[in-house]
Amino acid sequence: MISNQILQNTIDGLKGITRIDLCVMDTDGKPLASTFAEQGHYEDAVSSFAGSPAESQVIQGYQFFKIFDEHQLEYILLAGGGSEDVYMIGKLAAFQIQNLLIAYKERFDKDNFIKNLLLDNLLLVDIYNRAKKLHIDTEARRVIFIVETDHEKDSNKMDNIRSILNGKSKDFVTAVDEKNIIIVRELGIGEGYPELEKSAEQLLEVLNEEEEEGIRIAYGTIVNDIKEVSKSYKEAKLALDVGKIFFGEKNVIAYSTLGIGRLIYQLPISLCKMFIREIFEGKSPDEFDEETLATINKFFENSLNVSETSRQLYIHRNTLVYRLDKLQKSTGLDLRVFEDAITFKIALMVVKYMKYMESMEY
Repeated sequence: MISNQILQNTIDGLKGITRIDLCVMDTDGKPLASTFAEQGHYEDAVSSFAGSPAESQVIQGYQFFKIFDEHQLEYILLAGGGSEDVYMIGKLAAFQIQNLLIAYKERFDKDNFIKNLLLDNLLLVDIYNRAKKLHIDTEARRVIFIVETDHEKDSNKMDNIRSILNGKSKDFVTAVDEKNIIIVRELGIGEGYPELEKSAEQLLEVLNEEEEEGIRIAYGTIVNDIKEVSKSYKEAKLALDVGKIFFGEKNVIAYSTLGIGRLIYQLPISLCKMFIREIFEGKSPDEFDEETLATINKFFENSLNVSETSRQLYIHRNTLVYRLDKLQKSTGLDLRVFEDAITFKIALMVVKYMKYMESMEY
């Protein structure tokens, strides 16, 4: 079904060109879109016309036309005015709306197919059969982008993203929940992950300029067959969730950059608690004071380089060594030793994950 706004825009445009007034009504005679200054009552006329075999008819001085969706009567179009071209203009308007119905129906069919494809609701044989019927290339390289917003999505936001993508006919924009908009992006020759990152950053920039807040974009890996699109979608969803926990400062996150966070996210909470308890004897590695945590994080950022870390912290090298020695005494882990450092790093990430999961329960 075409939205009333689309119908109104269509007949407004036609009137601007032809100066013929038009009105689109449902089969009960209720106006859906109109350019007439005053609304008349045409319920009886529409009912009589709808039941007749005629496809067009003059009633009460106006030209009536039937518009079908396949073989089902969908709209009644009324054209009025003193021009001799009323019939021709009305016929053209009916033809235009008929084509809009076909286009929107095809979009709906494709949208329905893409949603079921993303959610793994189709048998393998159905995927290829329906893709062929809808003229969708099954062997194109594709990737899934998920755009998450703080607000519930609406059709205008989806149309906005379509316009940002420059109306690429081979890209699909859809949604399967209230806050996430999904882009099924078809890649051109030579496009790879650097281009995907750039596209995501550009999309984020445009959305932010339009006063959207809390936008996050995640994307999966590139797939080479339509049956693997759901795999890229699951990866993008995982990237969105994992990114919130371990990469909170990033608004664009790729599945391929999740690293060890992807593994930690799939651990049961009971196993995480056991790990923390065994390593730190019941203490939590994030309970240190801010100075110690800042030292630890900067030490990791500089790949365990004592000299560079002390320089960036504006402290003497011996001061940093003292802090690391103090940390070793309280935890039994020497961050200057790679094995101890990786254990501590994982522990910090595990605690982040546990706190996030606890917050989601409330």
